[in-house]
Amino acid sequence: MNYKIIGKFVGKILLVEAIFMLPALFISISKGENNSIFGFSCSIIVTTLLGLSLMLGCKNAKKVFYAKEGMVCVAISWFLLSFAGAFPFYISEEIPLFIDALFETVSGFTTTGASILLEVEELPMGLLYWRSFTHWLGGMGVLVFVLAIANGDKSRGGFAMHLLRAESPGPKVGKLVPKMKTTAEILYAMYIALTILNVIFLLLGGMPLFDSLCTAFGTAGTGGFGIKNDSIAGYSPYIQNVCTVFMLLFGVNFSCYYFIFIGNIKAIFKDEELRLYLGLVISSIVCITWNIYKSYNDFGEALRHAAFQVASIITTTGFATTDFDLWPSFSKTILLFLMVVGACAGSTGGGFKCGRALLVFKNLKRNIKHSLHSKSVEVIRVNNHVIEEKVLETTNAYLAAYVFIILASVIIVSLDNFSVTTNITAVLATFNNIGPGLEAVGPTCNFAGFGDISKLVLILDMLAGRLEIFPIMVLFLRSTWRYK
Repeated sequence: MNYKIIGKFVGKILLVEAIFMLPALFISISKGENNSIFGFSCSIIVTTLLGLSLMLGCKNAKKVFYAKEGMVCVAISWFLLSFAGAFPFYISEEIPLFIDALFETVSGFTTTGASILLEVEELPMGLLYWRSFTHWLGGMGVLVFVLAIANGDKSRGGFAMHLLRAESPGPKVGKLVPKMKTTAEILYAMYIALTILNVIFLLLGGMPLFDSLCTAFGTAGTGGFGIKNDSIAGYSPYIQNVCTVFMLLFGVNFSCYYFIFIGNIKAIFKDEELRLYLGLVISSIVCITWNIYKSYNDFGEALRHAAFQVASIITTTGFATTDFDLWPSFSKTILLFLMVVGACAGSTGGGFKCGRALLVFKNLKRNIKHSLHSKSVEVIRVNNHVIEEKVLETTNAYLAAYVFIILASVIIVSLDNFSVTTNITAVLATFNNIGPGLEAVGPTCNFAGFGDISKLVLILDMLAGRLEIFPIMVLFLRSTWRYK
């Protein structure tokens, strides 16, 4: 294990985080929020000193970087990002308990949107901005951002590739262009462009600039932290429809937007994962609208709420325009299914991913055929590309780990004596980075009632879900820490 190269890169990450705290500090200064000013000032100083110490202490690191270092670097970076990001909430005493401040921050960076706050609107504007901005920073990944702005270093070999694969969501991460640094730049350029476009459409609907920025951060990162107690319910139907469209856009694999940019439209129409994603969205909206339309004033209102909540849940954003916990069981069951499936691989959304679901079903189909015709040989293809057996093995391993972590988490969380529905949906909502669940953790409730042990488990679930499980699990293997 090359500890110094990891320490050096983690130091850079912390310095970037300190810089990103500055706008929140300036907002606090402009609004005269003394507690927030103190909290951000101390946090920036501590985070900067820690980052500089790591970089100086590891400046002579050997430039040897493999997959193991990539996973460890990503996992440690996200842990330290979360701890440092929690300092402003805790030091300002706006969130008095550190476990709660950490829960809120991890929920932000992992784009989960689960909250322990009882009254969101009482939070100072500087902290509200930072809370929403953690969504945007965590959506595409702060390490991807560092790769996009870092100077290229040809001697590092697979440095960028190992980091991008460890942090980016999906069964397999590849290059859009030959150089990984350029790929990171393209990803963030598209991410920023879509975010700006989202802000413009929200402003056109009469939403204030601060609200537009925070809402766009939550939409782009598919996070779902609202700055109002009623999430998006208090805004106009136009604003809600804009959020619906952009949530769905950010749930699409970003390679599709790159294909549009280079004029390869045919590749988009042939994308099987995109077809599955859109098919699930459309069919779910139709079924839920049919199921709930009698509960609303007219069909159009029912359609708007159904489309919004389907988009919010499948992209794992977590915004709400209505209390869907009051919907019929049929509609809630569909939403529960969408919680698990999630968005496309290579998007900012969470969940199991449509890409993985596609591989699992195709592999299942192949195994059933093989049981009938044992001598037959059949490969699995997605978008006319043969899927390597190694990818299928990794997908199966991911599925096994996914189920095991959910079961173990539900058992531990059950110690708090909430209902089975609350416990299961709380774990699903955090592990799949969604936010709201059902019953006691529904869209009008929060996670404040859980005990410290349960909150710690849910924090680990959020991190494991955002980082695709393996980088977190690697930290607990003895072989990981052997020095070579």
